[in-house]
Formats: sequence, structure tokens, C-alpha cells
Amino acid sequence: MDLGIRGKRALVCASSKGLGLGCARALAEAGVALVMNARGAEALEASAQAIREEFGVAVTTVVADVTTADGQAQVLEAAGDVDILVTNAGGPPPGMWTDWERDDFIAALDANMLAPIALMKAVLPGMMARGWGRVVNITSVSVKAPIAVLGLSNSARAGLTGYVAGTARQVADKGVTINNLLPGLHDTDRAAALDGGAAAQQGITVQQARAQRFGTIPAHRYGTAAEFGATCAFMCSQHAGFMIGQNILLDGGATNTTM
Repeated sequence: MDLGIRGKRALVCASSKGLGLGCARALAEAGVALVMNARGAEALEASAQAIREEFGVAVTTVVADVTTADGQAQVLEAAGDVDILVTNAGGPPPGMWTDWERDDFIAALDANMLAPIALMKAVLPGMMARGWGRVVNITSVSVKAPIAVLGLSNSARAGLTGYVAGTARQVADKGVTINNLLPGLHDTDRAAALDGGAAAQQGITVQQARAQRFGTIPAHRYGTAAEFGATCAFMCSQHAGFMIGQNILLDGGATNTTM
């Protein structure tokens, strides 16, 4: 399928590896020029060069922490007039309700709610003026089904979801869509680390730990960064212009809800 976005320009945050990289690669395959961001220079440059060589698109890299005001200013200056924005940031640490104080919530809000909002506020006016734009926020399945030990993430991402629900409907008539993509368990470095931790805690092999988690997913496997990226690219395509303010689960059926 031709996604109809060849020649567009996208800012993809936290895209040196994992799900962010999956999105960057899928957009590049569709002919989109990229501004890629991450905190680690080595991994970012390696991923960007691989995309340049494989897909032949222009890639600009920005080493910055996009959860900070300075980092946002750096990526926005490099990005210029972008047609597509994919926001992404790692979640706050797990814990229990007794562990978290005000500063913990402020940090979570800065990273997983206020940073995406700041980026949207910066790029939406230009998209609206040009009559076309796509925003995809990578959030979490915890928006649909809260995870007790991820209370900081539950709170911050739910706040972003509420903001998108209202804002998306205010900009839709200008040809701009805003939607959220909610990942479940995917085969990334984070999943590998979690499997390793579970294996050590239970005294089992990593393969056994993975098999246990596979059993919690109806698809009986982890998702891949490539299929996650393909879903993101479709949401950024010309075919998704009627998708407004939606929360798209990509979790192999693990979240047991009717809607």
C-alpha cells in the first residue's frame, strides 16, 4: 500500500532503538525524511546511518533529552516545519503507592505528559496552516488497563490521553490528526531486561521466563518493533485522515476489554 507520505518530514523522538526506531524505519520506508532524537549519540548515529543507507532518505540527528525544555528546544529547532510528529519517552520507574512523593509525580508528568504536549503545541500551528499533519503519541496499555506498580506512568499517560481527546477534535478540521498508540509487550531491550530480572528472581532460565510471559498474551509471543512501526506509519498516512483522538492497542490481545 502506498501510504501517500513520500516527501513528508517527521520528527520521531527517542528513536535510536526499540519502538521509536521501529517507527522511524517504517516512515523512512514510506519515503519520509526524518529528524531522529535520542540521548545516546552512538546508538542514534548508528541507527540513522543504517536508515540512510537502506532507504535513501535524509536523516537529521539530535542528541538531547526531549523530556527537558532545553532538549525540546534543540529538537524543534532542528526539525523546523514537520508534517509528522511521533512522541516517545521511557516510562517512570515502578513502585507502590506508598513510594511516590510529589517530586516523583512532577518528574513523571514532565516526561510522559508535559513534554509531548509542549512538542504538539510547537508543531500544530504550522500543520494547521499547511492543512495537513499527523501526530502519534506512544503511550501504554496502562491507559486502558492500569498496572498497579506503574502508578506514575498510569497517571501521567492518562493525563496526556485526556489532553489529546480534547485537542484532537479542535484541530481535525484543519487536516491534522492526533492519535495515541498503546504498546503492550514487545521484543525490545526493556523486555529482555524484564525477562532477565524475572529469571534471576525465580531461579529459572531467561527462556522459561519469556515462556511464562508469552502465556499471558493470546498471541503467545511478543510484538516486534517492525510491526509496531508499520502501525505507526499507517496512522501517519494519507489513509488515516478520519482517525481522530483514538487510542490504538497493540498488545497481542493481552488487554481483555470489549472496547
